[in-house]
Amino acid sequence: MTDACVIEVRARTAGIVVREGDSYCFFAAHRDFHALERQSFDSLLAAQAAATRCAAGDSSEIRIAPRPELRPA
Repeated sequence: MTDACVIEVRARTAGIVVREGDSYCFFAAHRDFHALERQSFDSLLAAQAAATRCAAGDSSEIRIAPRPELRPA
C-alpha cells in the first residue's frame, strides 16, 4: 500500500496524504485547502473527495475534528 500520495484537484496540488496506521492524514499544499490540514481520512478516495468539495467552496461537509493526540488532557 501507498504510504504517501499527492492529492490534486483540477490540475492543482491540494496537498499530500500520509498513511498513519489505518488512516491517512492530509497536509495542505495551498491555503485554499487549509480546512483539511491534519484531518484524518479512512481512504485516499475520501481525502480526494474532501479536497474536491473544498475546492468547490463547499466546506459544509468537511468534518473538522481534533486529532486525539492534540486534544487537551
